[in-house]
Amino acid sequence: MPSCIIIEDEPLAIEKLVNYISKLPFLNLSKTFSSGIEAIGFLKTNMVDLIFLDIEMKELTGIQLLESISIKSKIIITSAYEKYAIKGYELQVSDYLLKPITFERFVKACDKVNKELFWDENCKSETKIFIKTEYRLEGIEISTILYIEGMGDYRRVVAEKQKIMTLQTFKELLSMLPHNKFFRVHNSYAVAIDKIDKIERNRIKIGD
Repeated sequence: MPSCIIIEDEPLAIEKLVNYISKLPFLNLSKTFSSGIEAIGFLKTNMVDLIFLDIEMKELTGIQLLESISIKSKIIITSAYEKYAIKGYELQVSDYLLKPITFERFVKACDKVNKELFWDENCKSETKIFIKTEYRLEGIEISTILYIEGMGDYRRVVAEKQKIMTLQTFKELLSMLPHNKFFRVHNSYAVAIDKIDKIERNRIKIGD
C-alpha cells in the first residue's frame, strides 16, 4: 500500500487531508508535519511514496524544500495560490491542488499518482529480496511469499518452502515488495494478493 505524509502548517488543512486520506483504501498515512524543516529530517532517513506539500509555510516554503533535497517521492502540491503552479510543474510534481480542495478533485489526483506508482512497480525487474535475520541477509523469491505475520517485535515472512523471522518492520518489508501485489489487511498481517484462495467474512484463506 503506498505510504504518504502531509507537510502543511494549517491545522484545519491537515485535518481535512487526514480525513480524505482515511477514505481511500489504497493510501497509508505515515505522518504529518507542520513545517518543512521538520519534514526534511524525516525524509533524509525515510522513504515515502507520496507527499502532500503546502507551498507557503514559515521558515521553509514547499518550493524551497523541493529544491533543497533530492526527493524520489511523488508530490501533490496543496496551495491556496495559482501563481506557484508553473514552478511546481517545472519541479515535476504529479498534481497541483488549489484550496479549498474538494474530495472529488483529491481522489482524482491520488488515483493518478497510484497509477504512476503501479507503473513504476510493474517496470521493476527484481524477483528476489534480501531480509535481515540474525547476523545475515537471507534471500527469498518474491513470487513464493504467501504472507507476512507480526509476532511481537518480530515479523515472520512465510513463503512456499521457507519461513524467515526478522526484526524488520512491516513498513520496511512492504517497501521492498511490489505495492500492487501485497496488501496489509490487518495490524498483524500482510498478504500476497495472488496467493489468496478465498475471502469469507473476516477470514482470508491461503493454501493450508
